[in-house]
Amino acid sequence: MTEQAPALSPRDILAARQDNLSLRDRDLADKLGITEAQLVAAHVGIDVTRISADLNDIFPRLQGLGEVMALTRNRSCVIEKVGQYVNYHAGKHASMVLTADIDLRMFPSHWVSAFAVERTTDRTIRRSLQIFDAAGDAVHKIFLRDGSDLAHWNALVRDLRLDHQPQTLEVDPRKPVEAPKANADKADILRAEWAKMTDTHQFLRLTSKLKMNRLGAYRIAGEPLARLIEPAEIDTMLEAVRDQGIEVMVFVGNQGCIEIHGGPIETLKSMGPWQNVLDPRFNLHLRSDHIAEVWAVTKPTQRGPAVSVEAFDAEGGLIFHVFGRRTEARDSRPEWGTIVEGLKSAKHKETA
Repeated sequence: MTEQAPALSPRDILAARQDNLSLRDRDLADKLGITEAQLVAAHVGIDVTRISADLNDIFPRLQGLGEVMALTRNRSCVIEKVGQYVNYHAGKHASMVLTADIDLRMFPSHWVSAFAVERTTDRTIRRSLQIFDAAGDAVHKIFLRDGSDLAHWNALVRDLRLDHQPQTLEVDPRKPVEAPKANADKADILRAEWAKMTDTHQFLRLTSKLKMNRLGAYRIAGEPLARLIEPAEIDTMLEAVRDQGIEVMVFVGNQGCIEIHGGPIETLKSMGPWQNVLDPRFNLHLRSDHIAEVWAVTKPTQRGPAVSVEAFDAEGGLIFHVFGRRTEARDSRPEWGTIVEGLKSAKHKETA
């Protein structure tokens, strides 16, 4: 029987941070075999303060910070948007921030631990609020910018500070990604009900009713509802959006938060396995080598067909998805549809 290695102490984690200053927190945590939240917690009392993770405590206080950067990510994609946190709508099961710049859907049950971080770099102090789920994975982060209000930051940290400030953090095991789930015997029902949809939000209710999930349904629906395309066509799609100057909606999320970019894509730059959008107020960092399946999907709505391109990893997890930017008047954008139609089809996977 192999003896289990002892857990790292906060002192061990702090020493490892000093030895690996160039590594990002998530990469260092993976290297140490701990979670990112545990890495951050080890710095409590030094440059980190434990704060309330309650959305209704945090979000009404954010507007006073002024302009900040909002970051949401999963294992394969990071989205960053610059703007102000205003127009917050609280909800028991889902909350929202709705602005032209920062557009979020948040699920409070996954907001479990939170920290105010003030990390000194060679040039400055980088301040952020960082929220994690029960497994210690980042749900959402808020970074101050040069013009943010530091007096308000100090008051916010003071108001949100918890009485108990330990340097250790207990986390739950990560839940595995749900594998593609479908029932080929119900494929005809799926297609018939799909064709009757009047809103894109009805889709997940439909798959749930049929005991399927998103990717499983795509695999058995068939064209014209869902078409498997080559993973490399993601770059083709992004380049066409850039070159044609059209506006899209890019969704990146995890279990606790979905962040949305609505607008153009102007600057693309590939670096190793990463494809990057590097615009002044919108950044996207995508691990292209993590993309295992890509689907072009059409969902009927009352305002015309909503066409999306959706990328999944090898486990069946949704990495990100893109629509033509919708307006109150229409869900359909012909120029976006033309881009999607031109993407190369791939060989179909076996049905789930």
